[in-house]
Amino acid sequence: MPYFESAVDRTRLHFVDYGPPDGPVLVFVSGSYFGTEMWEHQMLPLATEGFRCVGLDRRGHGRSEDVWGGFDLDTLARDLGALLDHLDLRDVTLVGHSIGTAEAVRYLTLHGADRVARLALVGGVAPGPVRSPDHPGGLDPELVRGFGETFRRDRAKFFADGADAFFARHLPGPRVSDAYVAHMVDRCHGATARAATALGDVLLTLNLVPELRKIDRPALVVHGSDDASAPLALTGRRAAALIPGAELRVYEHAGHGLFATHAARLNDDLRAFVSGRA
Repeated sequence: MPYFESAVDRTRLHFVDYGPPDGPVLVFVSGSYFGTEMWEHQMLPLATEGFRCVGLDRRGHGRSEDVWGGFDLDTLARDLGALLDHLDLRDVTLVGHSIGTAEAVRYLTLHGADRVARLALVGGVAPGPVRSPDHPGGLDPELVRGFGETFRRDRAKFFADGADAFFARHLPGPRVSDAYVAHMVDRCHGATARAATALGDVLLTLNLVPELRKIDRPALVVHGSDDASAPLALTGRRAAALIPGAELRVYEHAGHGLFATHAARLNDDLRAFVSGRA
């Protein structure tokens, strides 16, 4: 069965494992609120082509267990590590989106890179968008706290009102259907209220500047020019500058949901990255 237990507290976690067992391995780490379903436009075609595509439902998300604790970044990263250990995955390309980029980076900090060959940050929040001593130009923490309070009052409205900006539907370029947007808004409710709000608290204090500087694996940073959730200048561009030798690819007119709107381009970039052609 596609479940295993967290090494931290035995929380039951769900995963998917698509494609041939001996194919090049990509491990997908989802953004906030989503389970592995957010990666359908990557995992299905790449697995069909011979890649092994593995994804984790974060605790409190998707089909993983609903729990109260364990939403600190260390525990979330250790859950990811427990999955790699459970399947004994090696030569892995870690692909994180949004908060999933922070989990991937913290995994490397806690566990090292023995199992990891490459790191791809897609629409990432790493190193952190909020103002800090390392980032004086970041967002005002009080502004971010205000977003959190709005979220707590009415999650359903927050998700629905933010969908157009998430997929950059007001801009020229590839578009997803109204039906797909409605589906993804519904999938946001696959995260429990506890899990969803706790991840917002992680974002408020996130500062991965020292950790990004120590990454010694090839890194690809993919970001939308019009990402309203993780603005390019505050996150993606900084991450690429901090990671030694990282390559930054900016998708024009793309938002946070570029994994869907720009799926074909992202898949091409991932194929090239895994093969060493990026």
